[in-house]
Amino acid sequence: MSRNKTTTIASALGVAILCGPVGFPAHVVRAQGPSASAATAAPPDFSGVYYREQQGRGGRGRQAGAPAAARRGGPPPRPTQSAPVSDGSQGRSPNAPSLTPEYLAKWETISQSRIAGSYEFDNNAKCLPPGMPAMMGMPYGMEVMQTNDRITFFSELNDALRRVYLDGRKATAKHLDDPTYAGYSTGHWEGDTLVVETVALHPDSFIEGFTPHSEAMRVTERIRFVAPDLLEDRITVTDPEALTRPWETVHTYRRAKYPNDELREFACAEGLSHEP
Repeated sequence: MSRNKTTTIASALGVAILCGPVGFPAHVVRAQGPSASAATAAPPDFSGVYYREQQGRGGRGRQAGAPAAARRGGPPPRPTQSAPVSDGSQGRSPNAPSLTPEYLAKWETISQSRIAGSYEFDNNAKCLPPGMPAMMGMPYGMEVMQTNDRITFFSELNDALRRVYLDGRKATAKHLDDPTYAGYSTGHWEGDTLVVETVALHPDSFIEGFTPHSEAMRVTERIRFVAPDLLEDRITVTDPEALTRPWETVHTYRRAKYPNDELREFACAEGLSHEP
């Protein structure tokens, strides 16, 4: 091959490298570089068994922000007083979801029933699933199982199960017409954060405690690691019929290590057979 021909080929190759792949100008290739790399980066792996962090309640040893007396081993300070939610006999707690008059009246009816000792509105006594978003309160452990197209949350409480689909599917009219306790959840990744939308929630479930909601309720979650093995779930609940404003709460969970990474069966198939 002559020297002139070699020089011509080398020059052409140089231009090709500068300009990038055929059909894509150099500035497009350069602009796509970092974002394309970020888009294809693998999402974090949430897989594992988790237990909720009991902040301020003596949960897992010393908390980073615990008062000095508690860190020295002294008695912890008295918890902030709030209304009990077991039967509502002392009203609603200050941080409870703000209900519209119609749904506040429903809450009062449920409260009177519970105060009277009835299990009519006690889903746990009936062995029913805790529902969303109450399920993510996780009084027991939960297991997270993750694949490319879905993430499954399994709660030890009443063996409750929910799936978050990550493959782009959306809730259909069929799902919306057949609400469930876990609802229908779809999600996507925003960097290292899993963003989840849950709809089609059964109106016989509760937001928290025994706060009622309508079928229009929607739950939005932003789930991410805030420290190694420490998972945070920031929850926002909207309901144009039941709530006067969105309700927000945050849960954190710590990933368990062997041998504490095994959940037990929660046998509650029979429920209560009669009213007291």
